[in-house]
Amino acid sequence: MSRRILVTGAGGFIGYHLCRRLLTEGWIVHGLDNLNAYYDPALKRDRLAHLENHPDFQFHTVDLANREAMKSLFAGPHFDVVVNLAAQAGVRHSLQDPAAYVDSNLVGFANVLEGCRAQAVDHLLFASSSSVYGANARLPYSVHDGVDHPLSLYAASKRAGELMAHSYAHLFGIPCTGLRFFTVYGPWGRPDMAYFRFTRQILAGEPIPVFNHGQMRRDFTYIDDIIEGVVRLLDFAPHPAPSSTEQPDPSTSDAPFRLYNIGNHTPVALLDFIAILEDLLGRKADIEWLPMQAGDVIATYADVGELQETVGFSPATPLRDGLARFVAWYRNYYDAS
Repeated sequence: MSRRILVTGAGGFIGYHLCRRLLTEGWIVHGLDNLNAYYDPALKRDRLAHLENHPDFQFHTVDLANREAMKSLFAGPHFDVVVNLAAQAGVRHSLQDPAAYVDSNLVGFANVLEGCRAQAVDHLLFASSSSVYGANARLPYSVHDGVDHPLSLYAASKRAGELMAHSYAHLFGIPCTGLRFFTVYGPWGRPDMAYFRFTRQILAGEPIPVFNHGQMRRDFTYIDDIIEGVVRLLDFAPHPAPSSTEQPDPSTSDAPFRLYNIGNHTPVALLDFIAILEDLLGRKADIEWLPMQAGDVIATYADVGELQETVGFSPATPLRDGLARFVAWYRNYYDAS
């Protein structure tokens, strides 16, 4: 029999790609999204339009922070697996609208955890972020590192989600897997992300803002690699692991809880990234050099040893290949010359 899965944030970038992949693999997929206006909801609706005609897809317009609506959702059909991708995203936006992060990433995630407890789901996977590494300058970032110095409220909310999930794994035996994503990019992406904004601005002849005078590196990870990692982990619900109470490992626990990095483990200099994008677009960027912005980090770099060990996979799509696919999609979607 087909298994049933709930994917929150189904209208979002990663959620859409995950739902599409799951439907091809025979899952019954319930997608949830509140279609908020953080960025153009029309893009979210266009993503969903590719899913809603599939007979095994059911969409729910629900806000995670609506406790009663979430209770009603989990009072319905049983979900074998839940993947929580819904969140208020964006480091910079957290400086302007902190309440949105509390509502979605804390209150909303608590409602997801309560739903999973009520249904005794087999496995909860949830999106965390490379931003949780914060002030930790030790590279590559390892899930065995401490992450107690977040540099933004967004990062703090994601770290809080990891701690909340661990408490539910410990108290109620819910197998929980946290996924720390690294700078995800690709077709149908988020317009607030640098690669998306830079593409629009370069094509429009507008200056692109480059922070810290370009002295940045990012572990750009192509969307298909993110989805491959998530799908492979669906059937690897964590089991309790021996844990030292004197020197506990942050990545495991004597509760059914695990953390994984999913990143390309190949950091790229921001100026090299811009050069590739210029070449693909056939236009030079007008760069506005700016100082470091609040809440940002100099570099991200994923150690994916645990992902490789568990599921035999590590992301490997070269940046030029992934950006070429994004640019082709962008030109087609926006009919850009």
